[in-house]
Amino acid sequence: MNPVILAIINRTIGVEGGYSNHPSDPGGETMWGITKRVAVANGYVGPMRNLPRETAVRIYYTEYAVKPGFAAVAEISPAVGAELFDSGVNLGVARPALWLQEWLNAFNQRGKLYPDIKEDGDIRPQGETIRALTAYRKARGAEADKVMVAALNCSQGERYKTITRAREANEDFTYGWMRTRVAA
Repeated sequence: MNPVILAIINRTIGVEGGYSNHPSDPGGETMWGITKRVAVANGYVGPMRNLPRETAVRIYYTEYAVKPGFAAVAEISPAVGAELFDSGVNLGVARPALWLQEWLNAFNQRGKLYPDIKEDGDIRPQGETIRALTAYRKARGAEADKVMVAALNCSQGERYKTITRAREANEDFTYGWMRTRVAA
């Protein structure tokens, strides 16, 4: 496993912590941040409290790094890849992938720096999103990653506010999400 991706996974496991079964969490039982539904879909059959950390790492690698294309992003920009991965664990992988594409289009000076890309949430290792990210970083220089992470955090924070306004029980988590995932 790529050491950059492993470091990203380990950071997220550190934020997620161990076993949880909070009554306000619609995901139900989780261990290492992996929900029971995701664990079972990936072949785990035991009690969630006993989910081995190694199994969680494997699930994170496959489902939250490789499949959504965040591992390919992390090879170009570890900071942006880490932000996408962590947001994907907490909010589902489709939304952060789309945010990246939206921000890449917003940052391309009306197509002068690189062409607009399709905003479909599909990040392929050799696809147009990766090419646009590479062009963005080349055009924007040393501060490119910092600005992109801040932009992604803006979208993430807005999403937390939206889902909390739609479901009051999320207030149990919103401050913690903002503290550990956006403000950190």
